[in-house]
Amino acid sequence: MKGPLSTPAPPAPQDEPGPAGGSGRVSIQTAFLDPVLLELPWHLPLEQWPDDVLVAYPRGLSRHVVRFARAGEKVVAIKETVPHYARHEYATLRRLQRMGAPSVVPDSVVTDRYTPEGEALPAALITDHLSFSLPYRAIFSAGPSAQTVILLVDALASLIVQMHLSGFYWGDVSLSNTLFRRDAGAFAAYLVDAETGEIHPALSRGQREYDIELARTNVAGEIMDLLAGAAEEGHELEDPIDPFEVSDRLVASYTSLWSALMDEESFSMDERWRVVERVRRLNELGFDVEEASMDTVDGRIRLRPQVVEPGHHTRRLQRLTGLRTHENQARRLLTDIDQLGRALYPGLPDDLVAQLWMREVFSPIMEAVTPPMRRKLEPAEIVHEVLEHRWFMSERAGKDVPTLAAVEDYVASQLAQRPDEREIF
Repeated sequence: MKGPLSTPAPPAPQDEPGPAGGSGRVSIQTAFLDPVLLELPWHLPLEQWPDDVLVAYPRGLSRHVVRFARAGEKVVAIKETVPHYARHEYATLRRLQRMGAPSVVPDSVVTDRYTPEGEALPAALITDHLSFSLPYRAIFSAGPSAQTVILLVDALASLIVQMHLSGFYWGDVSLSNTLFRRDAGAFAAYLVDAETGEIHPALSRGQREYDIELARTNVAGEIMDLLAGAAEEGHELEDPIDPFEVSDRLVASYTSLWSALMDEESFSMDERWRVVERVRRLNELGFDVEEASMDTVDGRIRLRPQVVEPGHHTRRLQRLTGLRTHENQARRLLTDIDQLGRALYPGLPDDLVAQLWMREVFSPIMEAVTPPMRRKLEPAEIVHEVLEHRWFMSERAGKDVPTLAAVEDYVASQLAQRPDEREIF
């Protein structure tokens, strides 16, 4: 899915057309052996697929034809493209998945598509729909917000850093090529288009700088386009938004985070505590140090992280509770667990406090939210918002408000008004 200022990739050779009259055959390369894919109307161009197959989810900008369709019990995104690029993107996304990178899950590549008359059709790349995810334009359906724009570009900057740490050269960074999930008042970003991407053992400074400069250009163009659309629809902005300031912030956020993760530090032998302090700072940023180099020269210590892994808080929360969340959600829920331990169970091991928190806080909140309401946000996001709501209610009341009372008020006053973000139609 291409951003508005992206440079199209050079054309690749198409497969040879099929025999006149068509053979009715189709080839599917997949990691998930599900014959339901064979039932989809591959003999038709994607633009002509019937409504009873398609799902009307919001789509980002794309130079390709992209549609969402039901394949059995799940929803998939289908993009028509050249076979060469479909296979390349599928293989790249598969590698990113094995590396644990935040990206959409590739399902299949469909080739050898022909109409009943024997006319060759484009190949198709199939990826799983990312539940609770939003293209950036859907987030601004009611008009742009300066604060939300800042949250999105910060999430995109963090995603670019994570991809570069993995050795992934994107080659087409943009908001349009990204999906966003809510993450405890912020956003978590996921790569959704890897057509121009390449995976290397490590990226050169030039590769990283090209990616980030392309991001600067694309994001500025996307924000300008967003503002133009808002003006046409009569949306009034509460705060001014400068597209170039937004794109500059993206670059600054990326540079600051990359520097915090990768810069070498030098300090004297009697400042060895700074090794532990560096690790603590990285943990606060949500990263673990998997490997580092540390040597002494002329009585000074040089420390340089070599491999840093995102997801410090996410892994800790999953280890303690089994919950799978985004990083900011994990940070927020871990804070509540720690507060519970200090207030009611001082001295109890973290894992036992976490299990008590699940029984006394998490489960009662989710049980009090009816199943239709649970489709609006991810469970961890609902719990985070309930805890925030309870805090504000307690502040107004001047006393602690019971959790179940906060849930009831939150559902009625806030959650009921929210769109269904698990599957947005």
